[in-house]
Parts: sequence; C-alpha cells; structure tokens
Amino acid sequence: MDPSLAGAGKSYWRFSKEDFFPEPTFNNFSTYLSALSKTPHRLKDRLLGRSSDANELVQSKKQSENEMKKCLTWWDLIWLGFGSVVGSGIFSITGQETHDHAGPAIVLSYAVSGMSALLSVFCYTEFAVEIPIAGGSFSFLRVELGDFIAFIAAGNILLEGLVGAAGLGRSWSSYVASIIKSDPDFLRIKVNSFAKGFNLLDPLAVVVLIVVNGTAMTGTKRTSVLNWISSVFEGVFTAAAVVYWSYTGFDMVANMAEEVKKPSRDIPIGLVGSMSLITVVYCLMSLVLAMMVKYTEVDVNAAYSVVFEQIGMKWAKYLVSIVALKGMTTSMLVGSMGQARYTTQIARAHMIPPYFALVHPKTGTPIYATLLITTGSCILAFFSSLDVLSSVLSFSTLFIFMLMAVALLMRRYYVKDVTPKCDAIKFMVSLFVIFGASLGITILWSSNKREWIGYAVFGGLWVLGTLGIALTSKHRVPKVWGVPLVPWLPSLSIAMNIFLIGSLGAVAVWRFLICSAIMLIYYVLAGVHATYDMAHVDQQELKLEEEMKNLYKGIL
Repeated sequence: MDPSLAGAGKSYWRFSKEDFFPEPTFNNFSTYLSALSKTPHRLKDRLLGRSSDANELVQSKKQSENEMKKCLTWWDLIWLGFGSVVGSGIFSITGQETHDHAGPAIVLSYAVSGMSALLSVFCYTEFAVEIPIAGGSFSFLRVELGDFIAFIAAGNILLEGLVGAAGLGRSWSSYVASIIKSDPDFLRIKVNSFAKGFNLLDPLAVVVLIVVNGTAMTGTKRTSVLNWISSVFEGVFTAAAVVYWSYTGFDMVANMAEEVKKPSRDIPIGLVGSMSLITVVYCLMSLVLAMMVKYTEVDVNAAYSVVFEQIGMKWAKYLVSIVALKGMTTSMLVGSMGQARYTTQIARAHMIPPYFALVHPKTGTPIYATLLITTGSCILAFFSSLDVLSSVLSFSTLFIFMLMAVALLMRRYYVKDVTPKCDAIKFMVSLFVIFGASLGITILWSSNKREWIGYAVFGGLWVLGTLGIALTSKHRVPKVWGVPLVPWLPSLSIAMNIFLIGSLGAVAVWRFLICSAIMLIYYVLAGVHATYDMAHVDQQELKLEEEMKNLYKGIL
C-alpha cells in the first residue's frame, strides 16, 4: 500500500500504528528483522540517494493530505523576520557573553555574527526562491547533499528548535522575575539534589511556551499579524559564536516559503532586507549596554532590565523588561511556526513518523508537528539553564549554516549526470582544500597561536581552494535570484561558520557529538528503513506513471 494514501478518507484527529509507521518495514516484527539484516545495503542506498526539486515541491507534499495556505507577502516576511530574530537572543544571551567573554567588545561580536548570518541568508534565499517548500534547509540539503546528510541536519534542526524555544522561555521567565524582584531566578524552584545547570526548575517558562505555541496553531496569517574597541581579543569570537543565537530566527522565516504568495519577489526582499537592518539594530543595542555599566557588572540573565536599575533609573527597568518580553514572545511565536514547518517536511520524508506531517484542513497549519515541538521545548525549559542551552543551540545552527553554503556550491557546480568527471574532481578537491584551510585557521586560533605565518599559509590555501572552484565551469544557474560573488561568498560562509564553531569550546563539541550519536542510533534502527521504503515506493510510482504514458501514446 502506498504510505502517502494511508490517511485518505480519515479524520484529521486520529492516532494509530498505521499513521506513525505505514512503511512496509514496520508491518510486523518479521519484516522489521528482515529490514535490519539489510541495513548496510540500505545505508549505502540512502547515503548516495538525493531528492529533487520536483519531489520536494510536489510528491512530498502529498503526505500532509491538506495544503498550507498561501497568505504571506514580503511585508509579512520582513516583520516575521524582525519578530523571530529580534528577541531570539539579544535579550537572553547578550548579558552572559558581555560579562563572561567579550566585555565592551560585544558590539564586534554581533558584527562578526551578523556578517556570517547575512552570508547564510544569501544561501537560504536562493534555495527558498527556487524550492519554496516548508522544509527550508532540510529540503535544500536533501536535494543537494543527499538523504543521510539531510538526516544529520534534520536532527540538529529539531534540536535547534527545541533548545531555542526552551532558552527563550527561560529568558522570558528571568525578565518577569526581574520586574518583581531584582533576582532573575526568583520564580524558579531550586532542587539541590539535581546537577548544576539543571537544578533550577522553571514552571513559568513551560506555561508561556504552551500559550505561545497554542497561538501558533491557529493560523499563519493571524500569527504574522501578531507579531568599540580597535583591537580584538579572543573573547570577541567566543562571544560571537554564542551570540549567533540572536540571528537564528531568519531560517524559521525561510521555512514559511510554502505559504508565500510570490516567492521570487517576496523572499529576497523579506530575508535580506530584514537581516541587514537587524544586524545594525543588534550592534547599536549591544553598544548601549556596554556603555552603561562596566562589563563585569552586567547581569547574565536579564541584562537590559537590570542595567537601568544599576544606574539609578529604576522606572526604566520596567519599560525595558516589557519590551524584552514582547520581543521574546514574538520570537517564540514565529519560531514555533517555523520549527513546526521544518518538522512537517522532515515527517513528509518519513525520517520521523509521517503523522507529524499532517496539515489541519481548516487552519492550514501542522498542529501535530507544533505539539511535538511544544512538548520537547517545555521539558528542556523546565530543567535546563541558559548557558547549557546556548552552546548546544549555537553549534547546531552554525553546523547547518555551514552545510547550506556547501549545498549552494554543489547546486551551482555539480549536477548529477551533467557535470563532466574532470570538473567534478576539480570541484571536490577544491572544496576539500577550503575545508582544510578553514579548519587549520580555527585550530590555530583555538590553540592560542597568534603567529602570522600559519594564518597566512592557511589563508592562502583558502584562496587557492576558492579560486579552484571559481575556475570550474558552472552547470546550473539560478532561475530567478542568485547569491552574488559565487563561489567567494559561500566559501567565506563555510570558513566563518567553521571558525565560530571552533570558538565554542570542547564542552559544546562533546554535547553536539553525544546528540549526534543518539540521532545516528535512531537512524540505523528506524529512519534509514522508513526513508528507503519511501524512496523505492516513489520510484515504483514514477516507473508505473512512465509505463502508463507510453501505453497511452501507443494507443494514440
């Protein structure tokens, strides 16, 4: 039976094994054991398997049974951009990074992160214009880098959404507490027997996440309407890697592409325009904070509200806290919308149960996907502190943005069955040199080696690698809107994201590796088998359609 037709004629509100595991692998225990015995073959098949623009735009959408409503314009996207990005980290993470790492140079941290984010926005925009689908980076990576890489990205996308929402929920709680009393932890419950970082339980964060995510389920358009230092030291880049959180909302806006009326016009204006303005706003806000008090006195949890009390303007503390709460609320709202659409497309690919791909016929929103994100983020927000959440989120985000830059280069320079072998080899070698050079610079910086010779060598290799791609023939050009200065801008994006990942520290790396290991276990036990079944069902359908077309031509 075709899994895409499993829900035909059924009510939206349903819950059965067939809704979660419709693939042949999971028919019974015997078929599952048989599938497990073929895991190496299936892994190889999915490692090399790539999706297509047509599959993402047409075939996969059938899994949702109902269409999402096209109701957004560039104006909506700009304000969704502001709503999702301004507040996603500026109010929650600036204090921590100013106090712990960057000091008054926090403005440079935001400038570095903003430049890197803008490069990623260019990559997202070109893909979103040509493949306007709810899956955002997941769909783009699935088309260009294949199912396996897309799954790793999918796991990190889900982690990013859960951790980001949880972090905003806890920051929201901190600002409310600072209004009532000058103690950001005032409304939390301390449990001494729990490990540090997980011992301050936050019921208010859970409540606000439930309310905001509930609002996001009601409809897309409705939710849209509601919405100095001359020399560098190391702390700037450490902070830049973490404050990247503050820019992460734009990828959630890119996920709304399926609901945009005119993608070719609205997406470039909405994404690039909003991110350019937001970078300026962030730099100014962080500059003001750094000028108001000594960086060692900045509060790490509710910086912008507490700072006014510190300088004697107690009345302003309440105004700033209300503005911060509004910013974080809209960030949670748009983040919930975007993350639910990510989850929907991941479920359409059967990397998680397709039950979460279902779109409600009346609201035009993926209610089950939203509930999944809400549940996970509430659990994280209840237990985990801000510092634990921020490093995990930043690593996942930077990793995905780096993959997006690679995918853009793949899209321009490597087209399956079109690119000559010599061009493919030249491209892959050049890409390998770019990665090696970027890692070399990152390792030198992380090991506190500041001699110019090493940086000059690796910087030269980066230039040579990028030049190698530039001298390779392009085999696909953008149909409507394209990233300028390719391959230089995507190559720079790869280097900057790798560098910022290296600035996060060993703890963040270990947390990322542990999460990835858990994702891989799930993939081997379930994900690879579900996606393998779906890929081959789709191939059989296409073959049958082709045979029917040939038969029809013969009759005529």
